[in-house]
Parts: sequence; structure tokens; C-alpha cells
Amino acid sequence: MAGSQVLNRREVESLVREVLLQKMRGQLTPPPSVGRRHVEARAGGAPNPLVVNVSARHMHVTPEDLAVLFGQGSKLTKLKDLYQQGEFASEQLVTLVGPRQRIIPNVRILGPERAFTQIELSYTDGVYLGVDLPLRVSGNIEGTPGITVLGPAGALHLSKGVIRAARHVHMSTQDMNYYGVKDGDSMGLKIEGPCGVTFDKLRVRYHPKVILEVHIDTDEGNACDLDSATHMELVRN
Repeated sequence: MAGSQVLNRREVESLVREVLLQKMRGQLTPPPSVGRRHVEARAGGAPNPLVVNVSARHMHVTPEDLAVLFGQGSKLTKLKDLYQQGEFASEQLVTLVGPRQRIIPNVRILGPERAFTQIELSYTDGVYLGVDLPLRVSGNIEGTPGITVLGPAGALHLSKGVIRAARHVHMSTQDMNYYGVKDGDSMGLKIEGPCGVTFDKLRVRYHPKVILEVHIDTDEGNACDLDSATHMELVRN
């Protein structure tokens, strides 16, 4: 459980009391972060349709940290499949407690379990919690801030692992050949519509078995009003 510290009973009880008090006072928490998807039909000979997904706030977890939060022997249980094969939204939810003692409840864990624990939030979430979120590619968590996580069986303090995930596009060999890019390159994502915008610095992430998919966060999805998009395309920088 590298980078994590299990909280003692007194610390957990104090955090739980604070969470309950905030709920009783009716203090505001950010609205639920909802993932959204927009699909652009194949065009111009592209081998695969362009799918843009808004990635809601979520957590990835190691088996060791899952045991702390949900009890020994716990396994992630599938709520629904995600777009990439083998990945899923689990039924397990946690509460995040920031340094200002502000909370974000009902943060979903995504499966399967991983070799590192990581929490991905939007910039707005970070401002609310009082966490200065670094913009990172998923998995690059060295030197990142930590946070306290509450589960039904226990709590832990992560010393690192909280990031704002850099927008990116998952590509297979077929997709990279079509767009003329390689792993680690940057592209642009052009979105047309009432709130049209072009996002640059879209990181290309390669895996031979992935399905073409762009991930942006909720702030970016709201900025372009993804639901109202009339056309989307990937462009070379």
C-alpha cells in the first residue's frame, strides 16, 4: 500500500463526524459529475468512428487500498461496462475529504483493480476541495498531492495520486497509421456546434487492443457543451 497511510480510529471518527455535520448543515457539495458520450460517424475513410467521452471524477484503486476501504477480501463489483474492453464502473463509492474538510461524496471506483491508487478530478473539483491539482498523464503520480478517502469499512490518507488527467486519445496501430501520429504525440480536437471549440495538446496514447476514444474532463465537456456538438474531428497540430 505504498503512498497510503491507514488512519487510526480517532482520526476516522473525527472525519465521519465532520462529514455528518456538513450534511446536517446542508453545506453544498459540487453537483454530481456525470460522464457523457458523443459519437461522430465514420467520415473520410477513417477506420473507426470518433468517440468523445467526458470522464467524470473517479478513483482507481489497488487491492490493498480496496481492502482498507471496504474490508478484507473485498472485490470490485461491476455496475456497468465502460467503452474500453475489460474496464467497468463498479458499484463501490467513496467519499473524498479535502484539506479544507470539504467533502465530495459518491465518487465511483473504476475497475479492474490497478497497481497504483489514483484519483482523477476536474479543476473545479480541486478548487472546491482546496487541492492544487497537477495536470498529468494517468499513472504519472510522483510528486502529486494526496487526499483522505473514506469507505464503509475504513479510511486512508493518500500521500500522492490526486491529479487532473490530461486530455488524451486512445489509439490502436490502425488509428495511428490513419492519422499519421505515434504514441506520445499531440493532436487537436475540433468540436463544432453552438459552443464550438478546438482543444489542443490532446495526448496520443497507444495500445494495440484499444478502441478509438477521446477522454476530456467535465470542465472541458461543459465548456464545449458536448451534447450539442454538430461535428467533431481530430486534427494534426
